[in-house]
Amino acid sequence: MTCACGSIHKHSAPVVHGGDEIALGNPLLALNGRLICKDVAQMLLAVDLLSEHAALTRAEPGNLRFDVVQGDDPLIFELRELYTGKQAFQAHRARLYDSRWGRESHGIAREFTREQVLPRIRAEMRHDHEAIAELLTMAFDGPDEARLVDMLRRDGHLALSLVAEAAGTILGHVALSPIAADFPALALAPVAVHPAMQGRGIGSALIRAAQQAFADHAIVVLGDPEYYGRFGFAPADLASPYAGPYLLATGCAGLPSGSRVAHAPAFSML
Repeated sequence: MTCACGSIHKHSAPVVHGGDEIALGNPLLALNGRLICKDVAQMLLAVDLLSEHAALTRAEPGNLRFDVVQGDDPLIFELRELYTGKQAFQAHRARLYDSRWGRESHGIAREFTREQVLPRIRAEMRHDHEAIAELLTMAFDGPDEARLVDMLRRDGHLALSLVAEAAGTILGHVALSPIAADFPALALAPVAVHPAMQGRGIGSALIRAAQQAFADHAIVVLGDPEYYGRFGFAPADLASPYAGPYLLATGCAGLPSGSRVAHAPAFSML
């Protein structure tokens, strides 16, 4: 498909089926459908209105995705939307009543389906790389973690890279990278969840999935002891540039005090 206006269109990654489902008390809401214009004049009106409509929708706190693509038939626009839940979608609809799109687009025909969806955990795929970088930049309010994952991937040091995906949208990410040590060890970093979905269990599910994947390894993380303590992490007496109260680990019981560890070179590049 081709776009009529690059300023309003984003292209959705393909939906990858499978993976372990993350149970949420309040499922997400996905909206998929088409806008069907009756003639060229209505199509030009749609292009004019959609630019503002897309920007305002993406700015809503409960919106996770708004993609609109003009198909091979230029009178048809295909839409994919994702919201944090029913309440977020109702807030979106309420906003439309007092918007240009709500007032001026009534003549454009719509065909839509709604579906409640839950995120699933799966391994990253090549088409996820850009979305992972966008998520990390958003979650950490800067590019450092995205650069870290890119360097780990480039150097072949991503022992594990998992995403939480819903309806083709990356909502969370966790990475494990090898640590040089006298025992099998991995670094857990970074862990990221879309700001609009934080506190709903996605980060916990990703961390537990990473631990299960390498249950026979020590896993080291630099983080909040209270948060990571719920996953079995405890302060670790390891010889590391990151040594201190926030250097935590699992699987290190019985190791000699001051055992030396070294993170992948990418960590020192930040």
